[in-house]
Amino acid sequence: MVEPSGTPFERIQDAKALIEARQASAPRPSVGIVLGSGLSPLAQEIENATSIPYSEIPFMPLSRVVGHEGRLLLGTLRGVSVACLSGRAHLYEGHSPESAVFGVRLLAALGASRVVLTNAAGGIADTCTPGTLMVISDHINLTGKTPLLGPNEERWGPRFPDMSESYSKKLGALALELGRKQKIPVAEGVYAGLLGPTYETPAEIRMLETLGAAAVGMSTVLETIALRHQGVEVLGISCITNKAAGKSESHLSHEEVAEVAGRASRDFVTLVSEFVAATA
Repeated sequence: MVEPSGTPFERIQDAKALIEARQASAPRPSVGIVLGSGLSPLAQEIENATSIPYSEIPFMPLSRVVGHEGRLLLGTLRGVSVACLSGRAHLYEGHSPESAVFGVRLLAALGASRVVLTNAAGGIADTCTPGTLMVISDHINLTGKTPLLGPNEERWGPRFPDMSESYSKKLGALALELGRKQKIPVAEGVYAGLLGPTYETPAEIRMLETLGAAAVGMSTVLETIALRHQGVEVLGISCITNKAAGKSESHLSHEEVAEVAGRASRDFVTLVSEFVAATA
């Protein structure tokens, strides 16, 4: 495999230059959004959208997972300028930590000062039943990886970034309030990020429950680290698509994840759209 040229910072600038050339007259996005498995219906709500396939963006990693479209959309959502990644790269696909966070670093470079990270997750806590949306209050990074390994890029942030508020308390409280107003079932809890691609064993779920995790998935944690490194505020939302291993009698499958996420998509679209409008 040929190593990409330039530093990580320079590669982001190259991708930014191409996108801004395609959107020369458009305002800078103030909000970034990353859509997880089965949550792409939100992309249809973006108005006056320019859609750019990841394959046309320099150095942008491609996702091969079903339910991840692989395109960047720039437009407006409820009158707010947004940049939306419909699909993400995962470590379990063989991507490096640096590649896994390329998309969110690009959102920050394009101007997003806050980013909504979404994912499909397995429910561990009793409050996290399939179809529920969970505002992420904190995370446990069990991937064994970090996007900050190696020389620090001072233009992005400090060598030792503070993670005491990985997910904005202010933005999380706003999302919970909006959920109550819209009568959407919204929980709050800690997200455990694992490497995957296997689903967890019942013993691992019991361990995570002991550690205080309310939901578990295979993404998001590295993106949050990269965004906080750059001083970007993060709102995390998990769509609970199944009960975690050992919590039900059914076997786990990606098809089930996509199906339940699709059924919950109306509530998801409403919550994220209301949130974006409220942050204008």
